[in-house]
Amino acid sequence: MHSSHLLLEEPIRMASILEPSKTSFFPAMTKIVGTLGPKSRSVDVISGCLKAGMSVARFDFSWRDPEYHQETLENLKAAVKITKKLCAVMLDTVGPELQVVNKSEKAISLQADATVILTPDESQEASSELLPINFDGLSKAVKKGDTIFIGQYLFTGSETTSVWLEVSKVQGNDVVCVIKNSATLTGSLFTLHASQIRIELPTLSDKDKEVISSWGVQNKIDFLSLSYTRHAEDVCHAREFLSKLGDLCQTQIFAKIENIEGLHHFDEILQEADGIILSRGNLGIDLPPEKVFLFQKAALYKCNMAGKPAVVTRVVDSMTDNLRPTRAEATDVANAVLDGSDAILLGAETLRGLYPVETISIVGKICAEAEKVFNQDLYFKKTVKYVGEPMTHLESIASSAVRAAIKVKASVIICFTSSGRAARLIAKYRPSMPVLSVVIPRLKTNQLKWSFSGAFEARQSLIVRGLFPMLADPRHPAESTSATNESVLKVALDHGKASGVVKSHDRVVVCQKVGDASVVKIIELED
Repeated sequence: MHSSHLLLEEPIRMASILEPSKTSFFPAMTKIVGTLGPKSRSVDVISGCLKAGMSVARFDFSWRDPEYHQETLENLKAAVKITKKLCAVMLDTVGPELQVVNKSEKAISLQADATVILTPDESQEASSELLPINFDGLSKAVKKGDTIFIGQYLFTGSETTSVWLEVSKVQGNDVVCVIKNSATLTGSLFTLHASQIRIELPTLSDKDKEVISSWGVQNKIDFLSLSYTRHAEDVCHAREFLSKLGDLCQTQIFAKIENIEGLHHFDEILQEADGIILSRGNLGIDLPPEKVFLFQKAALYKCNMAGKPAVVTRVVDSMTDNLRPTRAEATDVANAVLDGSDAILLGAETLRGLYPVETISIVGKICAEAEKVFNQDLYFKKTVKYVGEPMTHLESIASSAVRAAIKVKASVIICFTSSGRAARLIAKYRPSMPVLSVVIPRLKTNQLKWSFSGAFEARQSLIVRGLFPMLADPRHPAESTSATNESVLKVALDHGKASGVVKSHDRVVVCQKVGDASVVKIIELED
């Protein structure tokens, strides 16, 4: 199965490039996060997205109300039942995001070299001369010569739908700017980004807290995407807040790095967060263009070595309106995979894009092709060297399982886990075959009632590269007798056969606990 894997260091045969891509049950090892919105909220479209490879649905609360998102979520649940494909839920906070408010929703045409005033007076009507914003401290934060960017939802990078301004003077609470490029802004809301300027607003706003404690609790969200994370304390405060909200103490926090301040404190943030989202839209504005790729490579390497999922955003912007990505975008997706990304996050492309299902499908195909030339051998050696010796017990078992799977050319690694940690550690070593994570539910009580854990852990592995979860029967504990483990293994193998990853005479590596010992075993399947 894996003998055809190429390494980028080897000369790539033209024949292999010209071969048609093979379809498989798992579209790619790299996961896809899709943002659900106006163009992707019907049961049909969401079902299409799930079949195309979306495994995490992102709900962006910087626009529309919780009722709107609830309707979308109910449609997602229906689509999950229809397609029988698991999907995790990510809530994306607004955070200290500055926005231009366009109540009339009329298109605003801005001409280069003209002036425009940014005012905190939201009662004013947005026009070519005046743009009302949702923050009254901008005049105190900026000075003459500073740069401000404005675009719809996120910056598309296109000079016709985003505008950049230069501050010419501050008048009381208003900021007078010179327009540097002609653009037309359409829609009700535009994001405003002041380049390399600290905005004194809390990372978790009161509105965010309200949404999390109502909508988030009601829907037991799997991930919280913490917008504009600037310090490790931001993550600590968010975790403290979640810990008081019942089941949300299990919600994983993904720190969204969007500006220079977050970059400065990247190492501390990584230590505290469960994962990282590299928001390249805003970062691409704060950083000079020639530094963006360096940041991506350095940040992904650090996440990989820490064994924490890294998500890359803003990859196929042009597919918002087009059926095919540009050549640069297709290359960019592949490079994100080769750099070590766990998942690709699609924003405007699925939220308001014309081709949400096609976008997910194409991104998945590009990821799958890039994975074939991922230099697993070099990556494995690099990770083992970074971890150093003596390894922890779990780390040693995980790396041994991956090494064994590669040596015997196993078609799949099956890992029994209750917390999901063992499976994530195996995925950290980037095996070239899928890892079936069999989550064994644990019985827990809050003194009033008994319940099983496991659903959170299963869904949370849907953002980790190469991890494919299945929830086992709770009557089979993870550290049980060999007889019950064999029956759970049979269920896992049947699942693998049904999904086409395992066939007769394949070798499978199994990682499980037997009593107090962790065991890695290799089994060969019979007819």
